[in-house]
This record gives sequence, C-alpha cells and structure tokens, in this order.
Amino acid sequence: MTKKPTKTALPSATRAGAKDPIPARSEEAPASNRATRAAERRAAIVEAAMDEFIARGFAATRLDDIAKRAGVAKGTIYLHFKDKESMFEELVRIVIVPVVARLTTLPPPTGTVRELIETFASNFLKEVIGTRRGDLVRLIVAEGPRFPSVADFYYREVVSRGIAAMRALIELGIARGEIREKDLARYPQILVAPAMIAVIWQSLFARHAPLDAQDMLRVHLDLIFGERRTT
Repeated sequence: MTKKPTKTALPSATRAGAKDPIPARSEEAPASNRATRAAERRAAIVEAAMDEFIARGFAATRLDDIAKRAGVAKGTIYLHFKDKESMFEELVRIVIVPVVARLTTLPPPTGTVRELIETFASNFLKEVIGTRRGDLVRLIVAEGPRFPSVADFYYREVVSRGIAAMRALIELGIARGEIREKDLARYPQILVAPAMIAVIWQSLFARHAPLDAQDMLRVHLDLIFGERRTT
C-alpha cells in the first residue's frame, strides 16, 4: 500500500533563552519582538513557498501567490529574499540539507560496510519517500534542466555531499575486501540508484505498481556485496 505523503514541518521561529527580568536596556525587548516577528514572517514565507512550489512547480509559482498564502504583502517577501530562486535555495537549506548532513555523518565503521550503507539508505527512504522532501527532489529532477542555476545549487549543497559519503564507504568496502568490483568507487551513483528510483517511482507509478523500496535495496546490495548469509 502506498503511504500518503506526510507534511514535513519547517522550523518555527521561537525566542531562545529565558526572559531576563531586568533588561539591560529598555530598547532590547521591543527589538527582540521585532526580530521574532520578522523571523516568524520569514518562516511563513518559506512554508508558503514550499506549498506553492510543490503544487505548481518552480516555473509556474508566482511571488504573488506565495505572499497570499503566507498572509503577507508581496513587498514583505523582498525584505527577506532577492527573488524566487533565492527563496527556493533557502527552502532546500532548511528542509533537505540538514537531512543530508545528518545522514552523511556516519558513525565509526564498527560493523560491516553493507550495514552502514543499509542504515544510510533506510534512513534516506524514511526521511524522503512519502514526505514533502521527496516532492522537492522530484521537482528538481523535473525542472532542473530548465533552471540550471537551481540544479547547480542543489548539486553543491546536496548531491555532492551524498556522493562523497558513498564513495568513502565504497573505498572502505574495497579495502576490507567486502566489495570486489573496484571500479564501483568511480561510480558511487550506482550505490544510491535505488533511492532515486524510489523517489521518482513514488509520484509516477506507485498507484499502478507499489514499490517495496526497502526490499529493492536489499536485492541491489546483494548484487554488490553478495547474498547475505543467514545463520
């Protein structure tokens, strides 16, 4: 059964720390309030932008529609973002980059390389498939060729980090003798291919043929590492 995409919550603007009962300056409280309101407006704009980009695509999304959804004047957007592209980049930084950073910060390799890769891929599937992050990835795949600067940004901030982490794991697997095909290190994209297939399949074909992404990953890793032995 195909899971209904869950809504990815964006960080909300909150005031950090406890309130000082004796402010050093009387202007600090109003200034803090203004900063909090500005942060809340920025978060609302980014949230609205995500909804609009997913619903309409990058090309068709208009700043007017984002402003309306966020409940702000269009001019307010320009206080925070230069244009639609910079807004999309901010969205990627908030929604996707932290996930990639967390997934690529792998623990010391105490287990097998296959176990590390399985953990990485399983967490990626959980964090992306069926969430709005997956919708953003599909948006970039669909519209990236028409907006190369957006694709370039996504490559720098997301793809290159994931590829570097996978290459490091492959090289470790080769050094340990777990991976026999040494040329795999030249093409780490092969290792993450099932995850990308699952992201694309989810939106296009899941209603016709639901895909068990975890089981596909297992079969894929069997081809690379050899079938897992059961005891």
